[in-house]
Amino acid sequence: MRPRVAISLAVVLATPLTIGGGAAAPISGSGAGSAGASLFAANRISRESPGPALAEFACPSGTLPEGPDVVCVHLPADDEGAPAAETQANAHRDRTGNWVVYDQIPRRPDRPEEYDSYRLPVACERRCVVSGYDLDRPDRLQRRGPGLSYVGHGAIDIAVARGTPVFVPKLEHQDGPAEVVYVGPLFGTTVVTLHSLREGAALREYLVLFAHLDAAAASVVAGKRVGADEPIGFVGDTGAPGLVHLHLEVRRVRAGVDVRALVRLSEGAGALVNDARTVACDPRNVLPLRVSSSVALP
Repeated sequence: MRPRVAISLAVVLATPLTIGGGAAAPISGSGAGSAGASLFAANRISRESPGPALAEFACPSGTLPEGPDVVCVHLPADDEGAPAAETQANAHRDRTGNWVVYDQIPRRPDRPEEYDSYRLPVACERRCVVSGYDLDRPDRLQRRGPGLSYVGHGAIDIAVARGTPVFVPKLEHQDGPAEVVYVGPLFGTTVVTLHSLREGAALREYLVLFAHLDAAAASVVAGKRVGADEPIGFVGDTGAPGLVHLHLEVRRVRAGVDVRALVRLSEGAGALVNDARTVACDPRNVLPLRVSSSVALP
């Protein structure tokens, strides 16, 4: 995947951008690293024939739009990686009133807060995340209720129709394809994939849990390697009757833990979400960014 993205960059940078009927102008970044994203005009890029500007798309600095669904893809470099995501301790009172201290990885400040800024693993336009990650919040602000099994939410819940296909995302700075490590009951019918991400100067392993599925895709079995956008299952309400949604959870594997061996332990799949072995992570740290259009297409 890396050479293909690099070639795309070379083509874009070497090709003049024609805006409207005027003279060709080179593409340039905005240079602002926070909310100031690099602007790329989604115009017909052609040496022969200029055309009207179709739209303007914004991708963060260091990324380019790619693919038919227009996803922001990081420009590859040998030493590139996401900033180190720091584990932080937090605490809350569980359902029995006990004070529980746990580790979690909050959203990095360089990542957008709005869930609509991210490409989700299901077809969804806007406002589909109905319950967000809150393990980084104070106890009084964490999710709880008589119908909930746990205090706090180390995942995001995405409300879409039953049977909606779920696809494997290519996470930010992912190195190689993902691998299915578990298919079966956990939070209802659940598929768990393992992803290697370049983070700082090292590769770190992350788990992605797709839970409450109506069913896993027929071809999905433990040990299978899956590429970006391959179907993983279908949205349902197993384990949460009447609440049709996708529970999407991301966990970073602790150093020295062999994820493939965890499911063979006596505790079974529950070992994958044991805080001593994996750490809950805000999904916004690793989900791919989507490109937003600032100009409506005619």
